[in-house]
Amino acid sequence: MIMMQDCISITGLGSVSPLGSTPTEIWKNYTKKSHCFLTEKIENSNALTAPLSTAAQAEIQTLKNSNSKYKNLDNSVLYAILASQIAVKNADWKSEDNFGINIGSSRGATTLFEKYHKDFLENNHAQTLSSPTTTLGNISSWVAHDLQTNGPQISHSITCSTALHALLNGIAWITAGMAEKFIVGGSEAPLTPFTIAQMEALHIYAKKNTDYPCLSLDLEKNRNTMILGEGAASICIEKGEKANALAKIRGIGYATEILKHNTSISAEGICFEKSMRMALGENNLKEIDAIVLHAPGTIKGDLAEYKAIKNIFCNEIPSLTTNKWKIGHTFGASGMLSIELAILMIQHQQFISIPYLNDGNQPKQLNKILVNAVGFGGNAVSVLLTKD
Repeated sequence: MIMMQDCISITGLGSVSPLGSTPTEIWKNYTKKSHCFLTEKIENSNALTAPLSTAAQAEIQTLKNSNSKYKNLDNSVLYAILASQIAVKNADWKSEDNFGINIGSSRGATTLFEKYHKDFLENNHAQTLSSPTTTLGNISSWVAHDLQTNGPQISHSITCSTALHALLNGIAWITAGMAEKFIVGGSEAPLTPFTIAQMEALHIYAKKNTDYPCLSLDLEKNRNTMILGEGAASICIEKGEKANALAKIRGIGYATEILKHNTSISAEGICFEKSMRMALGENNLKEIDAIVLHAPGTIKGDLAEYKAIKNIFCNEIPSLTTNKWKIGHTFGASGMLSIELAILMIQHQQFISIPYLNDGNQPKQLNKILVNAVGFGGNAVSVLLTKD
């Protein structure tokens, strides 16, 4: 078991998503019982998606127009830049702080890659910028360029747990004394024809546009209801107890299962159970007020995570929630958007429940919240956030 020796403070938070890009707007949308899904024309077919809010899209367009070089960047890079700008401003960091950057993505530059590949098939040659604008390292390097920091730059993909693995990596750098500050997160712009077709091919994508098309955490559903969303989220982390901390990280956990299938985790959610136990450490389980689940809206995925929670907490399960019923699954960015939800609930001392479920189990306080993420390949990460 890995025990965190020092507290890590979260001193800045920024995001861009279907909920918006400002804390006030995001929280206002979280307190509504409505979702962000719409039916969108993707190539020659319709699909349910959760795109950025209209205001957030306008901000991205403004960012794109602010620098001639930005016009050739994929949305996944632009989303990361905007979220990181907000987070750094929120933390009051300066470029001379030379903070590190680790922002990952499950899919990377999907829009540009599909565009450039289609052009290649039609014309039998690649465009000049097709390589540098579609590499995964493209994300953190452009964020570093925009923020003018000389710290280490890392990009990676660990499927849907990418953002929380970025957090683990940033904590490792800080704990090792190799950096004083790190901005970590994930970014995803997956609303493209091929990406959606891939999810449909797995038979996990929602097909019905009901009152709540994504039935995340509904353990009695009889169909898969995952829907893709887009967005990015970044947080600024520093070692120790900081007076301006939005929340504090008191535990981290991770685990990987031995695969029996290319996409699935075990029915008992073994990787989840291991990562949660590691993150919880010696904490009194009765003091955990809530858990923000990964819960993608699939039958097997949601149930496996719940079983893992039940194996740990038995009959005293904390209040459970997720944001995928509202904003969909944002792949590599999803873990950090879940961290954002946890931070906002701690700040406002208000639990965001799921409207189509029985929300009778309301926490009396929100001082300790556990956040989960997992990706294809059975790689789970759990993070314990506290108010104090």
